[in-house]
Amino acid sequence: MSEKLQKVLARAGKGSRREMETFISAGRISVDGKTAFLGDRIEGSEQIRLDGHIVKLKPKEDDLCRVIMYNKPEGEMCTRKDPEGRPTVFDRLPPLENSRWVAVGRLDINTSGMLLFTTDGELANRLMHPSQKVEREYAVRVFGEVNEAMLQTLRAGVKLEDGPAKFQKITYKGGEGRNHWFHVVLSEGRNREVRRLWESQEVQVSRLIRVRYGDMEMKRQLPNGGWTELALAEVNYYRKLVGLPVETQSKVKVDEKVMDNAKSRRIRRSVKKHQQRSQQATRRRR
Repeated sequence: MSEKLQKVLARAGKGSRREMETFISAGRISVDGKTAFLGDRIEGSEQIRLDGHIVKLKPKEDDLCRVIMYNKPEGEMCTRKDPEGRPTVFDRLPPLENSRWVAVGRLDINTSGMLLFTTDGELANRLMHPSQKVEREYAVRVFGEVNEAMLQTLRAGVKLEDGPAKFQKITYKGGEGRNHWFHVVLSEGRNREVRRLWESQEVQVSRLIRVRYGDMEMKRQLPNGGWTELALAEVNYYRKLVGLPVETQSKVKVDEKVMDNAKSRRIRRSVKKHQQRSQQATRRRR
């Protein structure tokens, strides 16, 4: 049975399906020596090249879906390489053979918290797509006076430059003076949407942390800059959430504890070593 070219490329770990559609439109993909076009379908026996390099295809049955939860610190870029040499969210992820990690959405450089990565481009695409209405929850510290009329406006919706937007839920979490914490929920992930919604009410966001994606919350013991691979049941939660078939295998051992104090300490040590190596590399470049 034939499949869409962008879907096959995403499964091969070359990026999300959206990214592959962009590559195809830019003429970077060829099939059996001919430039590919959006809408092309393949059987799987064709020779596919990306920027002239042969792409090793993965049969459906050989493709193991893996998902990582990463606690992104402020100051990291959601890109594979930064021209200014700033740290990226991909720097510490475990290496893969004949595949690569695909980020499920982005967090801007000043936003921290829960960021998912997967080897399954189709899963990443569906989790990001607005049609799936997957909830994202953020802890937000705002600076400025906030009244009930503003909150009602943010719940009802405001018009941003790229279309209408609103928070599905807003929950007050306390504060002092002009600094207040709220938890807000969205079901899409447009660029800087949380910040722009608050700014529409002339309120400044001074801290922004993603704390939940779908029904899964950031693991409390996962340190800043640390990652952990999700167990089979957790992977299948996300797959079922967006209508994909469940996985039957996992790289995570069945009896492995998801997160305990000992594992948290190991991750912290690993993060510290990585930071030290990064600082040494930065000093050498200077």
